[in-house]
Amino acid sequence: MIRIGMMIGDRYEILERIGTGGMSDVYKAKDHKLNRHVAVKVLKQEFSENTNFVSKFRVEAQAAASLMHPNIVNVYDVGEDNGVYYIVMELVEGITLKKYIERKARLSVREAVSIAIQACMGIEAAHNNHIIHRDIKPQNIIISKDGKVKVTDFGIAKAATSNTITSNVMGSVHYTSPEQARGGYSDEKSDIYSMGITLFEMLTGRVPFNGETTVAIAIKHIQEPMPSPREFVPEIPVSVEQIVLKCTQKSPDRRYHTMEALIEDLKKALMSPDEDFVRIENPDESMATRTVSDKERGEIKKQAKKKESQDAGIRLKKNTPPKKKKPAVYEEEPEEEYDDEDEDSRMERITTLLAVIGAVLIGCAVIFLVGRTVGFFNFGQESEQVTMIGVENMTEEEAVSALTKLGLKPEVTYSESDSVEAGHVISADVKEGAIVSGGSKVVLTVSGEASSGEENGIPVPTVEGFLEAEATATLTTNGFTVEKSDGYSDTVEKGRVISQSPEGGSSAPAGSAVSVVISQGPDLNNKVVMPDILGMDPDLAVSTLVESGLMVGEQRDMSDDDPAMTGKVCYASYTAGALVEPGTTIDIGISTGPASTTYMYQDAIQSPAVAEPGCGYQEGSECQITITGQSGTEYLNTTVRTFPYTSVNIHGIPSEDPAGLITYRFEVEEPARTEVGENGETVTVPGGKTQKVVQITVFFTPEG
Repeated sequence: MIRIGMMIGDRYEILERIGTGGMSDVYKAKDHKLNRHVAVKVLKQEFSENTNFVSKFRVEAQAAASLMHPNIVNVYDVGEDNGVYYIVMELVEGITLKKYIERKARLSVREAVSIAIQACMGIEAAHNNHIIHRDIKPQNIIISKDGKVKVTDFGIAKAATSNTITSNVMGSVHYTSPEQARGGYSDEKSDIYSMGITLFEMLTGRVPFNGETTVAIAIKHIQEPMPSPREFVPEIPVSVEQIVLKCTQKSPDRRYHTMEALIEDLKKALMSPDEDFVRIENPDESMATRTVSDKERGEIKKQAKKKESQDAGIRLKKNTPPKKKKPAVYEEEPEEEYDDEDEDSRMERITTLLAVIGAVLIGCAVIFLVGRTVGFFNFGQESEQVTMIGVENMTEEEAVSALTKLGLKPEVTYSESDSVEAGHVISADVKEGAIVSGGSKVVLTVSGEASSGEENGIPVPTVEGFLEAEATATLTTNGFTVEKSDGYSDTVEKGRVISQSPEGGSSAPAGSAVSVVISQGPDLNNKVVMPDILGMDPDLAVSTLVESGLMVGEQRDMSDDDPAMTGKVCYASYTAGALVEPGTTIDIGISTGPASTTYMYQDAIQSPAVAEPGCGYQEGSECQITITGQSGTEYLNTTVRTFPYTSVNIHGIPSEDPAGLITYRFEVEEPARTEVGENGETVTVPGGKTQKVVQITVFFTPEG
């Protein structure tokens, strides 16, 4: 029996019950080892006494503990204590999706789809780890206070069997798949069915099937056609309707095959809600028996007659003796014999022609393969994008070989160097990590003695960061030719020089080429453009971020000087138009209106013994109280003996002091104590009064 205040597993102190379900109760607890609050799910007594259930429960709970994902309530620990079986989980402050739906009656399409996407991402992570939930329903999806969607209760549903499920557990029957209702095999597609029912409820505020008993509801899942959510809410877009219907097909093979495919369609529905892009597959069509048309029947007969004619000709030819004076028996049917020989001749010509064509095709293939091997048919290779490798300090041969294998064209120049060994690469005109076109030229500067032609070299101007035209003009004016190639850069503006070779400040022969890499801007293929969500409603902002492939982080209230922004997004952790990695977490702020100009404090002040238990304060003794703002301004200074002190009424605290400190100063009677002196003798230290200071932080209340 679980009691408030008891310890489980010698570390989890039960604080309060925060939820109950068909198979378990959930308690808020304190983990004394890690000093944090957790949620402890404890199996009910009737399940704990079933050894078969407990065995399965342990295996599934341990598997669920291996899952770590932002959209899953993480499991920290699994254990047993004196017959009590429990799971320790992340404590999520928020409400279940079921209560959220009940509070709002039904959700908007954007909000429902956005929540479904986050829930599906958590379930997908479980499926990728070969874990099936088997009990997806709004009661097992939690929406935290910061707006994150988390799926919970992995494992318990799989452990439940027909011998252990009671009527109060079967509240899940509203979301169960037909194969689960039959008691048959269930897999990832069963979770997809339940997710479809959950999405149906978010959109309409009701479940599709209801009945007086759990058996009646289960039969409806098996037999009755799924109603369209548009029957209850006509404004639901066609794409969302079709997604729900595809998820809830009776046959698992006609549903989405993976959560990944479902997430892809949900995201597309956010962008193109009225587009009819969902396709429900029929696996039986390809194997179905169909009627042969008259045209097809005629073709079959024609081919059969032709085959018979060819076979007869071949047989006749094989049985025909060498030509000689024909007996009467052959002269009776000269026309038929002539037709057979003509047919044979025609077949021989066709066979010969086909053989010639086959030989020509084989010859062309051989020529193409040989030509490609030696480089004659490398069509289009130069358009491929390759990532530049680091070649500094490689030997010349190593660098040339490595770049050639990448599909680049290395060229070598030489320069004296005091720091790089002769024959090794000093630098390359394309920086490591840059993305360039295959076949681009890369100029390597190799350490070596200057040739006679280089001894009288001229200084190379620095053009890195110049605009393309400016760099070309500068180099040309100074007596150099310019060779250009393209590259990508997150830091160098499009059209400006990323790098050059030879480097600026070095010497090179007059008239020699200087290679420059021109920035094409960031490589957008691997980036996401941060959308402009300022001024949006929070629900729309969240769906816009999800649609863009970004994660929604913390959502917090904050003041904003513009009254028109009240209730709307006034802050985002990335500016609009910024290029970020897919999946980046975006924190947003929601305006509570203009900031209050002044604060007040009217709360009662509790005793120091309440503020800091064990501080030594004796009730009834004298205590000085001061209240100061974080700027250092003192707003209260008084001495009292009785707590709580209620005569606090401070107004007009400036806006720079939204918080402050309550400081208690009082005397504590220290008892006499004994100590060992320097010579080993026992010394008695008399007691006395010492001053004690206790401080606590307080937040002032905005006025107005």
